[in-house]
Amino acid sequence: MAIRHVKIFSLFERFWHWAQMALIMVLLFSGFGLHGFHHLISFETAVTLHTLAALFLLLLWAFGTFWLFTTRSWRHFIPTLSGMWQVFHFYSLGIFKGEHHPYRKAYWRKHNPLQALAYLMLKIVLFPLIWITGLIYLFYFVWRDLPHASDWLTGLAYVHTGAAYAILVFVLVHVYMLTTGHSFKEHLMPMVNGFDDVDLTPEEEAYLLKDEPENIR
Repeated sequence: MAIRHVKIFSLFERFWHWAQMALIMVLLFSGFGLHGFHHLISFETAVTLHTLAALFLLLLWAFGTFWLFTTRSWRHFIPTLSGMWQVFHFYSLGIFKGEHHPYRKAYWRKHNPLQALAYLMLKIVLFPLIWITGLIYLFYFVWRDLPHASDWLTGLAYVHTGAAYAILVFVLVHVYMLTTGHSFKEHLMPMVNGFDDVDLTPEEEAYLLKDEPENIR
């Protein structure tokens, strides 16, 4: 196995990542405004901003999901038990003792087992939960005449807000992880230029050098 600097994040993945981050920040900012945590914008502006950002994010997720399945990149998000305990031990204890990260990126698997599990839960649990509750809330005018509609709306708001807080926790942990191990810049650069250090088999290295020389350094 050889460690080479390889492009593992495509231009679309990087655009998807940063656009998603920007829209989630807008949603959190406007959401906190709706709940009265700040008064930097009016309630009406917060509603409009929150709705538009949510619709753009839904559109981005639709394109992202289509891209994941057409390129078969969904495979990177399937967790495995192999190495899971070692990675969990590293993040819970080893990282504070200066131990080396037990996982090395592979060309066919960008994320360590714990990352893959976290991203999978985000994509199949939290994201669907927040957009389903958000859309039902947005179209309240369609079902407001149903029995106990206002009570259902209150419950829906609690679930939506709970999912939003869970996503906020994910974002905070995600940013915190960028400050561990290597420098912040080294963690950030793969999502800027697409390149990261990857363990390559001799066959993978030979293929990239011959057929995709622009993707290996």
